[in-house]
Amino acid sequence: MSDRGRLNGKSALITGAAGGIGSAIARAFVEEGARVAVTDMDGSAAAALAQSLNGDESGRAIACSHDVTSEQDWTAALAAADEAFGGISVLVNNAGVWSVGSIDETDYREWRRCLDINLDSIFTGTRLALPYLREAQPASIINLSSVAGLVAGHNIAAYNTSKAGAWMLTKSTALSCARKGWDIRANSIHPTFIETGMLREMFARGGEPKALDDDQRGKLTRQIPLGRLCTVEDVAFAAIYLASDESRYMTGAEIKLDGGLSAM
Repeated sequence: MSDRGRLNGKSALITGAAGGIGSAIARAFVEEGARVAVTDMDGSAAAALAQSLNGDESGRAIACSHDVTSEQDWTAALAAADEAFGGISVLVNNAGVWSVGSIDETDYREWRRCLDINLDSIFTGTRLALPYLREAQPASIINLSSVAGLVAGHNIAAYNTSKAGAWMLTKSTALSCARKGWDIRANSIHPTFIETGMLREMFARGGEPKALDDDQRGKLTRQIPLGRLCTVEDVAFAAIYLASDESRYMTGAEIKLDGGLSAM
């Protein structure tokens, strides 16, 4: 672990950490000196990630099996991180799911599933984490939204709504903390297409997800002014900045990682 990293002395809880974005953020945080609690519905995958992050030096990472829709799981994960690290100074609400369907094609069960995981979990986690973050000030809340939280699509009604809600909840949280005089910042990250399991699931359309072919990748990159997909490393770089004291004057803001898509 670095003793001169940009996140030296920080301790973070990262949800959905076994996935592509979450694991990239966790690895980047540890490389910059932070200690991390990696949580995921897949407890064994989270444990494997923590073991990899620890390497020969224990104490860098712990793992928790964590359903972000469960208040009980949130309480347990936060307590475990606090006990392991003596505090929590960064919360990364990364867990999320994809949902396809226009307003007339989305049934209530699917609507509820998407909002429970992508939006309600941020409310629950942030509310329960605030006492820990207050003890660890200066602190940072980083919420993973999406360019789909800024720009709508005709066939992703629930997903658009959940990610737009995460964007606005971030701003409300930032203003509330500032008004109370707490040194707790809240910001959101809005990536565009990233080749993760979620994107492969989108193209699978109910079938078996697999790596994108050149035609599928080309259809996406042609929409983006920079001409390439976003990467998990791009997201991790933004998260490092938001977790660090370098972003001490940034709150209630959004970082767009969309290759210029929303500028058009």
